[in-house]
Amino acid sequence: MHLVWRNFRKWLSLFGVGLFLAAAIAACGPQANQSSPADQSSPTVRSSSPKEAKITLVSYAVTKAAYAKIIPLFVAEWEQKTGQKVTVKESYGGSGAQTRAIIDGLEADVVNLALEGDVNKLQKAGLIDEGWQKELPNDSIVTKSVVALSYRDGNPKGIKSWDDVVKPGVEIITANPKTSGVAKWNFLAVYGAAREKLKDDGKAQEFVQKFYQNAKVLAKDAREATEVFAKQGQGDLLLNYENEVILAEKEGKKIPFVVPTNVNISIDTPATVVDTNVKKHGTEAVAKAFAEFLFTAPAQREFTALGFRSVLPEVESENKDRFPKIEKLLTVKDFGGWDGIEKQFFAKGAVFDRIQASLGK
Repeated sequence: MHLVWRNFRKWLSLFGVGLFLAAAIAACGPQANQSSPADQSSPTVRSSSPKEAKITLVSYAVTKAAYAKIIPLFVAEWEQKTGQKVTVKESYGGSGAQTRAIIDGLEADVVNLALEGDVNKLQKAGLIDEGWQKELPNDSIVTKSVVALSYRDGNPKGIKSWDDVVKPGVEIITANPKTSGVAKWNFLAVYGAAREKLKDDGKAQEFVQKFYQNAKVLAKDAREATEVFAKQGQGDLLLNYENEVILAEKEGKKIPFVVPTNVNISIDTPATVVDTNVKKHGTEAVAKAFAEFLFTAPAQREFTALGFRSVLPEVESENKDRFPKIEKLLTVKDFGGWDGIEKQFFAKGAVFDRIQASLGK
């Protein structure tokens, strides 16, 4: 009997081992990796990306009000599409100063600067890939504007055209080309209008010198120029973006203005992704999506509502009666492109510096 009981216990032990091995084999079978329906998820952005993302937008001063409307639209759309919440950190200032700040370490993911030339400087610094113009619609030009001449109530100085910017006794407020994009556009508009009329580069330069002789204040950017003119009451004439004076009116600052329509310049402002930084931050997808969103109808309508001229034909058509038509609309190509413009007019020792030196400024 004792032998039978010992054999029975041995059989039970072997049976238990067999059950264990069977269970282990089953666990390793093809059903082991299957989840219940409640646990399954598709490999989308919603499941694979972090729940939150942060990007930094660096732009020129006068876009701030537009982005206050545009950013919430993008954030809501992106979260609906992907489940990811996005925080957009914003920085605004003169385009030239912003460009230098990025080169010096301000880690922008997306930029919207006042000049293609400023973006080219970021490319030369190794922050943006070559060919950035073709990565977004419309060669990456996201808004347009022209130069407007603002004057005091009642127009006591009789401001009507470019000729009036060199009238003796007219005190001008504009921005400084060394820090501001609008200042460079203002310079080119004045120079271009004079060249169209006088048909001589030398005489056009003399005209620009008279313009800067009248310049009472060279502000650091477009927004500061508007504040000096509208809030501080300085000057008789303000040169600024058309969209900036339209926005000022919306904000309750009555600034009468005229847009010279015989000759003006197309102020084309670019946006792009800062390639080096988005790779570093891991924000390529959301940064590119944000940059692309700027070219959609909802974003373009917000830009246009605040005085920019749209680059989207359907939105431009919707607002064709809001903006005066320009007879001769100059572009940077009429001045040889931004590399030529910088070298001829704004580099150290170039035309602007020589004018300032001649005026003792």
